Amino acid sequence: MGEGKLTRRARSLRRDMTEAERKLWTRLRNRQLENVKFVKQFPIGPYVADFAARSLGLVIELDGGQHGEGKDAARTRLIEEHGYRVLRFWNNDVMNNLEGILETIVREIRIARGH
Repeated sequence: MGEGKLTRRARSLRRDMTEAERKLWTRLRNRQLENVKFVKQFPIGPYVADFAARSLGLVIELDGGQHGEGKDAARTRLIEEHGYRVLRFWNNDVMNNLEGILETIVREIRIARGH
């Protein structure tokens, strides 16, 4: 996908977030979590990551039924080749266990900071 198309796709995804993405974004935005700046729908290579903390090299991906393991593995590998650590969560887990998801993200933030 060309850069212009990827940027347009990212903008579209920002507007049309899933319910799980919206729910997690309300807790990631405005440096609410460990004072880390997250961005949503961030282009990396040919993909658009759901959320990224660029300063920490951390990407958060939410998966629903549309993803397949093989596709996710290739996507993760490429994002990691760009220097990011990828955390993957199921949409259902975000909807039913947001606090547990946030605890996992905080742990990863602290690891990335070297604490």
